[in-house]
Amino acid sequence: MSVAQALREATARLSATSDTARLDAELLMAHAFGVDRSGLLIHHMGDQVPVEFANFLQRRAAREPVAHIVGHQDFYGLTLRVTRDVLIPRSDSESVVETALAAVTDARRILDCGTGSGALLFALLDNLPEAEGVGVDASAAALAIASENAARLGFAPRCDMVQADWTKPGWVNDLGRFDLVISNPPYVEDGAVLAPDVRNFEPAEALFAGPKGLDDYRILIPQLPGLLTESGVAVLEIGALQAAQVTEIAKEYGFSVEVSQDLGGRDRALTLRLRVGKGESTS
Repeated sequence: MSVAQALREATARLSATSDTARLDAELLMAHAFGVDRSGLLIHHMGDQVPVEFANFLQRRAAREPVAHIVGHQDFYGLTLRVTRDVLIPRSDSESVVETALAAVTDARRILDCGTGSGALLFALLDNLPEAEGVGVDASAAALAIASENAARLGFAPRCDMVQADWTKPGWVNDLGRFDLVISNPPYVEDGAVLAPDVRNFEPAEALFAGPKGLDDYRILIPQLPGLLTESGVAVLEIGALQAAQVTEIAKEYGFSVEVSQDLGGRDRALTLRLRVGKGESTS
């Protein structure tokens, strides 16, 4: 069977469970050839199908994410290694990076809370060449992936990876202050119905945050005043329906708040700035 024919059949098979069936099939076929998607489409459409493709297709049909099968995901111009230990970086989060870059054009110190694969931090470092960063995560396995990505992408000399849990006392000790704090915290409600691709394959501790998805915001936001410089900014990713609730929490702790949308027009990021005269939280 030729590649072109196999792609048509794979697309039909995946259409029942994927909104991107043709793209999925092409990415899996490219992985089987050991080339990128462009290389597949230009050079291999008339070739015979590699034997590995059948296994890749079966795994995707069972709802395993393409990123896990191929072992990487592109994000904001970077290619990041991903495993089941980290969330797969998504295009919606690229708007969070855009919001942060617009809010702080000259950040020198960046803190990424819940760094996972390092996607947000590395995208910022790639666009702020004078900046240094710290990636914090409670998961040692996630930090290992972030450290691997940092080394491969050349950011290791400019960033440190720290295992710390913001729900535990003392996690901020010795971190210092930052011009920019960015975070994609867990924000999914415990009872939310998620696609099997997400629920069965991505780390629950990075997804779920209590009955309303707000638990981690209630813990993290009160600690931000002690992490930011006087003119520092925090940018938080939020669920599409959470802007009002998270804004209310932020205002309780002295922040002004701006809401930004993703390319789909959904609320996606909050920019937090301390109002004049507001200092560290006493909570």
